[in-house]
Amino acid sequence: MTPTDATPPAPTPSRWPGALVWTLAGLAMGVLYPVLDLANLAMLLVLASALAALWLTPAMCLAACALAVLVFNFAFVPPRFTFSVALHQHALLLSTMLSVSWIVALLMARQRRLAEAERLLAQRARQLQDFGATLRDSDDPRLRAPDLQAALASLMGAPVALLLRDGTDAGTRLGKAGSDGWEGLGMSLRHSQAMGPGTGRHEDQPAWYLPMRGRQAALGAALLPLTNQPEPTPELRAHAQALCDQMGLALERAHATHAATTAREQAHAHALRNTLLAAISHDYRTPLATILGAASSLHDQADRLSAGQRQRLAATIIDEAGQLGRITDNTLQLARLDTPGLALHLDWESVEELVGTVLRRARQRQPDRAVKARLQAGLPLLRVDAVLLVQLLDNLVDNALKYGGESAPVEIAATLESSQIRLAVRDRGPGIAPAWRERVFDAFQRGDPGDNRAQPADAPARRGAGVGLAVCRTIARAHGGELRLRMRQRGGCSFECTLPVNPAQAGAPEALA
Repeated sequence: MTPTDATPPAPTPSRWPGALVWTLAGLAMGVLYPVLDLANLAMLLVLASALAALWLTPAMCLAACALAVLVFNFAFVPPRFTFSVALHQHALLLSTMLSVSWIVALLMARQRRLAEAERLLAQRARQLQDFGATLRDSDDPRLRAPDLQAALASLMGAPVALLLRDGTDAGTRLGKAGSDGWEGLGMSLRHSQAMGPGTGRHEDQPAWYLPMRGRQAALGAALLPLTNQPEPTPELRAHAQALCDQMGLALERAHATHAATTAREQAHAHALRNTLLAAISHDYRTPLATILGAASSLHDQADRLSAGQRQRLAATIIDEAGQLGRITDNTLQLARLDTPGLALHLDWESVEELVGTVLRRARQRQPDRAVKARLQAGLPLLRVDAVLLVQLLDNLVDNALKYGGESAPVEIAATLESSQIRLAVRDRGPGIAPAWRERVFDAFQRGDPGDNRAQPADAPARRGAGVGLAVCRTIARAHGGELRLRMRQRGGCSFECTLPVNPAQAGAPEALA
């Protein structure tokens, strides 16, 4: 909404069309005098008075009608070219002409005033509607305060000052006002009451102080000088108050929305913190107890243990410490990625290098397991956070090694499909039960062996906090992609991450290096 959107002043009508109407009527009566009688000529005079009233003021209409009757008497009523009247019926005709002309002129003037009032009401209603739409489409109504200031200034014909509540004692000030003016704005804001002429409060003031009222309290106030308003009307003040109230309601809605968002974020952070603490207290016990038991055995019984036994205990400590580190990384990463406004460290990365890093880590952890990669040639570079994407693939590979069975190797595949790259980690394990396929990506959800993937009865218990797959999906979505589970036809699972790629870069990855 701009200053030109405010209600424009009523245009001043031109007077010359009214004078032209009377001139043409006089010429027509002069031409038709030999043909028509006085009564019919008088109808032309009445018609001219009605038409001229469309452009002339009421005083001008009354004067023009009186002058026209005198001219009519002088030019057409016998005896002609005198102001005397020979017959009584002619005197009645002249008085009737004058009365009817005045009545018609006054009625036309009244209709003009009503039409002008209707036009003004329609313009003000449209102004309120447009300003309301502007506020509705704005995320921060405070940014639309200059539009309200411009609309009120155009309405009043004088500069307007605004005071908006912002949590400080001074508030946000727009426009110029003296110390008394700012004090009056503060009083109107605090008490949520209008002040000035016609309000019943401080009527000796040369301005209106209008609060921007919400449903609960005022969130601002406007100072409207009356220097250019000789007769400030209640209708004008009501319209200005309606504009201010629209701003007040919009500010209140924005404040409530911000408060609700803050409350949700705090509740989410509180719930996440509690969940993390619960996960840590529960899932850290097993590896810590295992590490403590193995270390105690090495410390207390080292002399009685064989070299093989000591090596197995040391390997247990290393394995459990690594598992504990992965649980910690996943849990902390999930908390970090859930932080509002997170900025990723994006850079152009090669898919081959990312997959190679994951392969080296997997083979170092479990050198006896087969992990292979199958990458499409000519893949474009990806603009990603390399640390996060490696963690995503690392979690998926570790999950496949744990649950995918030992008969077939784990496979990492990368293909280019249209405008996205698909990274898949596949295994040939027993798969996932239907009841768990929709919940497998939920944080802190971990199915029992019998409910999730079928395992041998003597299989060791699988460890973890149940955050690995949740972290993977969060990382994929943080990059504008998605992570899905697809069951393979001949058994096993395929966790597939799709990441967007610029179509213009898909054919020439070397150009981005």
